Amino acid sequence: MTMKIGMAAIGMAAMAALLTGCETVPQPDPARGAPVTASAQTMPVASTEDAADDPAIWVNTADPAASLIVGTDKRAGLHVYDLSGAERSFLRTGRVNNVALLDGVRLAGEEAVLVAASDRADPLTAHIALFRLDGTTGALAPIGRVEAGPGEGYGFCMARDPGGIVHTFLNTKEGTIYHQRLDVDGEVTVLGTRTLTVPSQPEGCVVDERTGLLYVGEEAAGIWRFDLETGAGELVVRVAPDQLVADVEGLALAPSGENGGYLVASSQGDHAYAVYRLPDMGYVGRFYIADGDVIDGVTETDGIELSLADFGPAFPNGLLVVQDGHTLSRRQNFKLVDWGRVVDALRLD
Repeated sequence: MTMKIGMAAIGMAAMAALLTGCETVPQPDPARGAPVTASAQTMPVASTEDAADDPAIWVNTADPAASLIVGTDKRAGLHVYDLSGAERSFLRTGRVNNVALLDGVRLAGEEAVLVAASDRADPLTAHIALFRLDGTTGALAPIGRVEAGPGEGYGFCMARDPGGIVHTFLNTKEGTIYHQRLDVDGEVTVLGTRTLTVPSQPEGCVVDERTGLLYVGEEAAGIWRFDLETGAGELVVRVAPDQLVADVEGLALAPSGENGGYLVASSQGDHAYAVYRLPDMGYVGRFYIADGDVIDGVTETDGIELSLADFGPAFPNGLLVVQDGHTLSRRQNFKLVDWGRVVDALRLD
């Protein structure tokens, strides 16, 4: 099967700094790479301690500045934020860990935004929870729950093939990756399930819809790449103290052309992010999110998400959203970074 699946909102002082370009330039930290700063941050999740985990970005093509971010509180449910970081809605779902979304999916006979998350309510059986996102109100509505197989659900990503079938990838702590094909137009139906495996606990994953390749972070070992036509997998990046430090967490793509661009990985062990060139996975460099004038820096990132869309004046060069493990409010949140800052800092093509 070839998938070619083509703390509070930023304050007035911070907005003034963005508009005037007067934000302090942080000094490089050679151990972590090039510094960038966040442009905004979300309201913290309601739960305390280790709670926020993974974001997904919905691009409003009609009004990009009105795009939305869905973020997990893995102790309670799903938050929806606008690009200022203000909360638009919260749905109490229980323990959901990683989240992904697809726009233009056929739901009940019409195109809609499908949101799905790894559901950890049952520690013995992995499930996927499915929702519909209202792009106007930011509200989420449950539409179903799918059983994947034995194990505790953990990491999650999904994609769509040219025929409109949704492909989901649910990782378990035991190293199993459940690849399921779903028909979601009407009653949710599982069309098929197969399993892929890695030797130890995985979490973050992302599908390159252009090439039918699945990238999976094995937390203690590195990054795996699976060919979704054959199911063959290989460890293409190994953890290393000067590049990618365990745990390997969130993964995100910055695609370019037929198979080029970059893959970004959360190097959680040293509070940084590693960038690799596609398709050969050559190492490009590292960056970290430093303290800015108003918004604090980022540590211990779990999930990340990246879109290269033009989101308007605040994020004209694309948007990188990362989970922040330690914030000034002592409740975790998500930081929003103009991708153009990373491009400039690493001198990417």
